[in-house]
Amino acid sequence: MVSRYKDKDRDGGVVLSFGGQWVSWSHTVVAYLAFLSALIIGSALHYHKIVQNEWYGYPQEWFPSVSATIGDRYPERSIFMIFIAITSGPRFALVGLWYLLTAKPGHTLPKAIAISGVIRTLTCGGWTYITSTDDHDWHDILMISYIVFTIPWTAGCIALSPPNAKAIKYRKYLAGTFFGTLVPLVYFFIQHKVHRIPGAYTIYAFFEWALILLDVGFDAVTALDFDTFEVIVRDVKGASKGVNTSSVPTAVLEKEKEKATAGVFSAGFRLGEALDIAADVYHGFVFWSILTSLGVVIWYFPLWHMGISGYEALVMSTISPALLAIRPLRFLVLKNQRVTHLLSLAGLLAYLVQHPVRRLFTVGFGVWMSCLGWAATLYSDSVQPARLEARILAWTIGLLMSSVAKFAWHTNNPIWPIMHAANGGWNGTGLVLAILAAFRFTRRAPLQGGNPVENKGGSALLSAFGIGGLFFGLHSLLSDTSTMILWVWDGYPIRGPVSNVHAWYTIAAMTAGLVTGVSRPALVTTWTAYGVGCVGAALLTLYQRWLGYYGALTIAAYLMAISVPLIGSASQKNPAITFGLGFFIYNFLVLFHVWVVAYAFVPGGPLVREHTDWIMITMMLLIGAGVFDLISQRAKSGRKTSDRRRPAATGHRKYHLGALGLLNVLFLSANFLRFPTNDYKPYHADDRLLTAGIWTIHFSLDNDMWSSEHRMRDLIKELELDVVGLLESDLQRIIMGNRDTTQFLAEDLGMYVDYGPGPNKHTWGAALLSKFPILNSTHHLLPSPVGELAPAIHATLDVYGTAVDVFVFHSGQEEDPEDRRLQSEYLSNLMGSSNRPSILLSYLVTKPLQGNYNTYVSERSGMHDVDETDDDRWCEYILFKGLRRTGYARVSRSTITDTELQVAKFVVPATEADSVSVWTAPKALRDKRVPEHEVPEGWRFPAMFRGEGVRGHRYHVFDEPRYFNF
Repeated sequence: MVSRYKDKDRDGGVVLSFGGQWVSWSHTVVAYLAFLSALIIGSALHYHKIVQNEWYGYPQEWFPSVSATIGDRYPERSIFMIFIAITSGPRFALVGLWYLLTAKPGHTLPKAIAISGVIRTLTCGGWTYITSTDDHDWHDILMISYIVFTIPWTAGCIALSPPNAKAIKYRKYLAGTFFGTLVPLVYFFIQHKVHRIPGAYTIYAFFEWALILLDVGFDAVTALDFDTFEVIVRDVKGASKGVNTSSVPTAVLEKEKEKATAGVFSAGFRLGEALDIAADVYHGFVFWSILTSLGVVIWYFPLWHMGISGYEALVMSTISPALLAIRPLRFLVLKNQRVTHLLSLAGLLAYLVQHPVRRLFTVGFGVWMSCLGWAATLYSDSVQPARLEARILAWTIGLLMSSVAKFAWHTNNPIWPIMHAANGGWNGTGLVLAILAAFRFTRRAPLQGGNPVENKGGSALLSAFGIGGLFFGLHSLLSDTSTMILWVWDGYPIRGPVSNVHAWYTIAAMTAGLVTGVSRPALVTTWTAYGVGCVGAALLTLYQRWLGYYGALTIAAYLMAISVPLIGSASQKNPAITFGLGFFIYNFLVLFHVWVVAYAFVPGGPLVREHTDWIMITMMLLIGAGVFDLISQRAKSGRKTSDRRRPAATGHRKYHLGALGLLNVLFLSANFLRFPTNDYKPYHADDRLLTAGIWTIHFSLDNDMWSSEHRMRDLIKELELDVVGLLESDLQRIIMGNRDTTQFLAEDLGMYVDYGPGPNKHTWGAALLSKFPILNSTHHLLPSPVGELAPAIHATLDVYGTAVDVFVFHSGQEEDPEDRRLQSEYLSNLMGSSNRPSILLSYLVTKPLQGNYNTYVSERSGMHDVDETDDDRWCEYILFKGLRRTGYARVSRSTITDTELQVAKFVVPATEADSVSVWTAPKALRDKRVPEHEVPEGWRFPAMFRGEGVRGHRYHVFDEPRYFNF
């Protein structure tokens, strides 16, 4: 560093000197040689092998991807690695020269960019030298890390670019094209990986190669800046001192740089301010984590009471801001905000409380204090617009962070009180960070005491309406990225978005909406914008597939955009009304949106039965009331609100924008790791065996109020289930935490999944997991004139080349016999309409050989009972036709749920003759039972569940599996 500031004009003996631009040119030439030589040699020697992928080869695929080209084949891989090794020297020199060029005393950004450049170089070596064949996990980790560090490197290079108009222009174009290329790259990769479209991987390969060319090209632009250096480095033009060597004025160039980087780096970076924003955002994340957990722990009790339990009253924990109407109490809360926010962390501590009732009340207390604390903080800070805006952004970005965390944890929040170490929880870590964040969040003194803030116009009542509708929309639709995707899901073949592939679109829409709400408030507080939001809500409610999801993205962007002005306006009025009444209205909508599906169990339920459309209309009308208040305030003020008018101090925005960018990168990283492999293999393919099960999972909450996905996963895996039907599986409501158990199970077990009728179909859920490809699936709502809706899935699977139909069905409750009769006739006709081998995995609510049983098992349906001598059943049944039944077992649930897991084994006929013999076999032959030793070993059930079993799971009722001769 000393030599950096020596007299650069003093001549000295130079043994060797060359222009600094040659560092850039050598890096560019050798890097391009590494990739292009591998492409040429690989195409010449192994063309057909490197264009081959897991689905197609030449001629459908005719251009190789980067990974295939530089992968495992000799000699191209070796030549590539030699050139990459040579590239490392110029690369490190390039990063070093860039730092010397841009470093200024007292500036932190050049150091940060230099560090990111070094890490980026190291990770590049990592993913190029460790191929996916060597170690798939580390290859992916290093590749993601390289992409992550490319973002600050690119933005930083533009922000720090010397006053060189040509270099700035090239960097803008190359960076924009690079990141723009990522969109079609991901699209065609999905077309290849998920939809298996021939030729899609070839198009993907072109975009992948384009990224390589653009990435190296971006670094090549440094040649235009490094001509100011002479090695041994001597600054002969003074560019490192900030001298403008361009004919374009410095002010114009600085404006161009600020525009290219969205102004993020236009002001100095201060670690203290960054920590403040990080703490604020994390505290916002904690608020949403506690709030979204309340519904889950409440839901536990009506599940076990099979109706209203009384504990539902805890949903009113959110109305605590109403206490701010009491002046002495308002003064006390405002002066002691730190205490209030720290007490709210009881909602995170609740995981240490084992007793479900006490845990519920602990969470309720946390929600009570959290809503009170945030309302008081917003009210207190409303006298300073910039500080208020920072709080609002922390609150809303906290919601986005919650959605990111839930995606990474397969729709569970890692700090929820239903999580602990055994099922993937990070409760302890989350609590420690929450305490630190709360202390920093409250380190500033309150800006006002208990006296009411001067009313700046508008109606507190209308603001309360707007807050109620807004918070319901944010919570019900945006607290999990898969919720709206499942609204528009309609089965196989896939014709719409998929949760673990397209969920980032929701995050992107939320991000864009929030940025728009901050930067263009006048744009979002118009009736035009409101109308666009209403259209989005209507499309989401009325349509499926991509059209419905476009509506979802529209309403997501609108809700986030309007949240900034709505919350800001509400904060400047009486908080007891705007937030106290607002949360009360929110609670009304929460109950409303449970009543539409739980109508059979709640007072007045039939009045709102299946009326999600009414909920959406109510939500948008309430938000409209808030928008009306905003527009009225603007009209009465007699001035136009300029889009560019900002609070006095907006330095916080660059940090909030950085937080949004970081969260998007983290989401995409999790998205990459969760991307489906489609490498799904049945357990006993050599025996042509299909093991099927049916399980009522009780909404994935076990008897002790813990999330049960991991325990379910273990039992399903150990029983070697190839196909399993799950009932009571729809968790996409506020009261159930907006979760989706099937995502974790499908990805961890390597299975295809059909979620079944979505959350806007008003059922308790039916889902199908399969090791075999799902060729087609349709969803059915069976006749239910009185009671709860009965969902069914009719799926056709490709089982060892044979099309097999699987039906998953949940019948109506016992209290409605006419519903169950109509449902039995509907399902019998549906099963009878198929002449393919079939399996029914069901919840029938009937006794064997009696009543509706004889409609399900009949000539009309063609179905047979898996074991008609099992007279202990009432709910779960497995029926079949056209398959060789070889075994049947009942496995105890332990404390996972309230229903056992029933399992059956079938052999799929291999030839047409086998198929005919199965269909025509007499009943006596089909029902003949044999001892286990007469059954091939591959057909047997796992021995680990005999006797006492493991973890509370054992064969019961018969105390052992039953095997059949045919």
